[in-house]
Amino acid sequence: MKAARYYAKNDIRIEQVDAPTLRPGTVAIDVAWCGICGTDLHEYLDGPIFIPAPGHPHPISGEEAPITMGHEFSGTITAVGEGVTDLEVGQNVVVEPYIVGPDVSTGPGESYQLSENMNFIGLGGHGGGLSEKVVVERRWVHPIGDIPLDVAALIEPLSVGHHAFVRSGAKAGDTALIGGAGPIGLLLAAVLKAEGLTVFISELSQARKEKATSTGVADHVLDPSEVDVVAKVRELTGGNGVDVGFECSSVNVVLDTLLDAVRPGGVVVNVSIWGHPATVDMQKLVLKEIDLRGTIAYANDHPATIKLVQDGKVDLAPFITGKIALDDLVSKGFDTLINHNDTQVKILVHP
Repeated sequence: MKAARYYAKNDIRIEQVDAPTLRPGTVAIDVAWCGICGTDLHEYLDGPIFIPAPGHPHPISGEEAPITMGHEFSGTITAVGEGVTDLEVGQNVVVEPYIVGPDVSTGPGESYQLSENMNFIGLGGHGGGLSEKVVVERRWVHPIGDIPLDVAALIEPLSVGHHAFVRSGAKAGDTALIGGAGPIGLLLAAVLKAEGLTVFISELSQARKEKATSTGVADHVLDPSEVDVVAKVRELTGGNGVDVGFECSSVNVVLDTLLDAVRPGGVVVNVSIWGHPATVDMQKLVLKEIDLRGTIAYANDHPATIKLVQDGKVDLAPFITGKIALDDLVSKGFDTLINHNDTQVKILVHP
């Protein structure tokens, strides 16, 4: 089958590889759509990060570069392995793309995203959504009912936003500032609006500002090249500042802005993956008693996220701004998102 294979920084190749084999307890899926994630871009520009470098196989998957990429994907079940009795051939599904140890519990309340050597399908091995077919453990497969398959490819990044919301401790009636309106920032905003928050977004890109406005996920969109974001936020919150800030850009000046924009005793959640060290003004953290939190991926967030979409509380379709073939992954996907990101928000690939 055809697959996108990561070899090294700036080296992704579309190649023919062996199709995966069905095993007991697993599910075979024909991939319909796979999104290009900011993490994929970080791997391409700065990696390997999550992808195991040659000579350093991942402790759980046993794989190293080259790795088949893609972790934001949807598809249709084509076969179920021995022992899988609650899924059927023909069901449309999404995959929660984890690689964790076989002894790690993934039940309610478990923080399996923090387990030792955690990684992701499409980064740490086990195939990926930027290929024609995948075989994954049953526990990672989530039926999506009548959600369209292209829209469903955004369930994974929406779950990132949902988990960031949960980590923040925010609640209906709170105010939030999101730094960066890339796909994760926009989808996080969609979750926050669905949960009853007032949402401010800081963003430079014209296309992304327009998307934040047209989709209704932001109450106020602020361009830091045009306004003093901190001053405007304080004005709009009666001088208090926002209750919670979300860093979604991996840009230090954005993190600095969030520390200034949250109220005393507020929370800042770092959502983005950084390809370089950041600096934190600890004096701001101390004097305002700010709670700075990290968040990684999701943990049992997919069911709640899928329900938000099924109930019509989040409309994912407007965030899809491009669809390409796998052969065009680098030229029309990665290159566009890296060098012309003001023209696209979320590009889907059809393997």
